[in-house]
Amino acid sequence: MSSAVMMERIAESSPRFKARTAGFFWLMTFVTGGFAMFVGGRFIVSGDAAATAANILAHEPSFRLGVAANVIATACYLTATLLVYALLKPVSRDVSLLAAFFSVTGCAIGAFSLLFYLAPLVVLGGAQYLSVFTEEQLRALAFMFLRFYEQASNIAFAFFGLHCFLVGYLILRSTFLPRIVGGLMVCAGLGWLTFSFANLLSPPFARYLVPYIMAPGMLGEASLTLWLLVMGVNVQRWIEQASAAGGLALAADHAR
Repeated sequence: MSSAVMMERIAESSPRFKARTAGFFWLMTFVTGGFAMFVGGRFIVSGDAAATAANILAHEPSFRLGVAANVIATACYLTATLLVYALLKPVSRDVSLLAAFFSVTGCAIGAFSLLFYLAPLVVLGGAQYLSVFTEEQLRALAFMFLRFYEQASNIAFAFFGLHCFLVGYLILRSTFLPRIVGGLMVCAGLGWLTFSFANLLSPPFARYLVPYIMAPGMLGEASLTLWLLVMGVNVQRWIEQASAAGGLALAADHAR
């Protein structure tokens, strides 16, 4: 086999490999993130600091496992973000970079929010320096940190919504991914943005809307994940659009 043919095959397989790898890491984000939400939701009793503190202390290993799952989910989403950026860069490098920036920002906020999630373990840990607080005060502090975690997570979802919206926009403009997936991702972005701002502006009202708000986000991301995993991208069209984008960039350089 000649080196030219080998290089051509590598070039053709690379976009599909990136697509399927991105789909895998996006799927792992769903799995680990869903596990973290399931585990974490078991400890928090709405409006009851004492019961929440008792749950955390009684199941500390599981509580820490939820944190670890969140860390893994964040790492998986960052990996998927970089791969999707590389896949969609031929459509618009600037927009793809902006989408990746929003995702990285959301991941950074989400990672920082885990400090609030871990804080109850410190507050309820029984250290000597905490003896100046009463037991009720320590429980209230632990519950307050969990509320901070929820608010920080809501802010992170706004950036994830922007990421999904721009990814959907880029897919709609692409020639190598189906437009229906792009449309669903645009809806996903709008769904996550609505979820975020509804929780920030009116949490009691948002609780009634959560199933309807989250549905577009889950459907859009699931459709993209499955398509990337099963179908990948249309390699020939990806190469054509990447070549056209490279030609436009070269022409812009000459124009300068």
